[in-house]
Amino acid sequence: MMRNFTQVQDFTLGAYFDTGHFKYLLFMIILCLYILIICANVLLIVVICMNRSLHEPMYLFPCNLFVNELYGSAGLFPFLLLQILSDVHNVSISFCFLQIFHLYSYANVEFCNLAAMSYDRYTAICHPLQYNTHMTYNRVAKLIAITWLYASVSVLFIISLSVRLQLCGNIINKVYCGNYAIVKLACSDTTVNNIYGLIYTCITIFGPLSLILYTYMRILKVCFSGSKQTRQKALSTCTPHLASLLNFFLGCLFNVLQSRFNMNSVHSMVQIFLSLYFFICQPLFNPLLYGLNMSQIRMKCKSLLGRK
Repeated sequence: MMRNFTQVQDFTLGAYFDTGHFKYLLFMIILCLYILIICANVLLIVVICMNRSLHEPMYLFPCNLFVNELYGSAGLFPFLLLQILSDVHNVSISFCFLQIFHLYSYANVEFCNLAAMSYDRYTAICHPLQYNTHMTYNRVAKLIAITWLYASVSVLFIISLSVRLQLCGNIINKVYCGNYAIVKLACSDTTVNNIYGLIYTCITIFGPLSLILYTYMRILKVCFSGSKQTRQKALSTCTPHLASLLNFFLGCLFNVLQSRFNMNSVHSMVQIFLSLYFFICQPLFNPLLYGLNMSQIRMKCKSLLGRK
């Protein structure tokens, strides 16, 4: 039997609570983090774009990663800053779905780009003689374009399924909009949404993860059968990628568990931190990781900052 439903005009974000005057301190902390994210990622994008010696796949894929960090941060941080200072935490349906598109496509691009980076490292280490033939500039550009196109189309399909649902409530217990949080408010049948949601999650997370695991198994095999110099070179180029992947995978895992399972036993502050983890840590973590560990980028950054 279907429950009564009403025409929902907007959503209320129920995870926000009154912090009194501490909201100004929180606002400044979030603002500083956002400025730091913008400065760090823009610096590395400028360095890679300005130096023709860095126009190679192993630097172009991280550059796409930095662009994606700016894209994902823009979908969350300005919204968070407004909500922290606001006394009313209502958002329109159209804005909520726009934010879902923004954040979900960000996560999708991140995973696909990390998978493309693993393929690049696999080709460079396991098939060095064919590397320049396989990983041309045009092929890298096509892979990056396909990554963004696939992310956009797959998320649009999710949203098209959720937009048609009849809703029995409008309270989302998060600090930002989430697709499954809206699905849980539905009075109408959500079987299709649940099935596609699980398929989407598996393809988005475990599809790229399978490719990454396969390529790194092959890389490890080559490393163990090669010289000490080969192992050191492989380790230096693969470490930032693996660390970034692990960090992002944990962040996504926190979000999936939080959306799909009852988390009432977990403190609300812990829930908020876990839901924001990979939107805040990943955009800060990647520039630091690649900027410090990739010697060419590190030297170019020092040169650029030294001139200024």
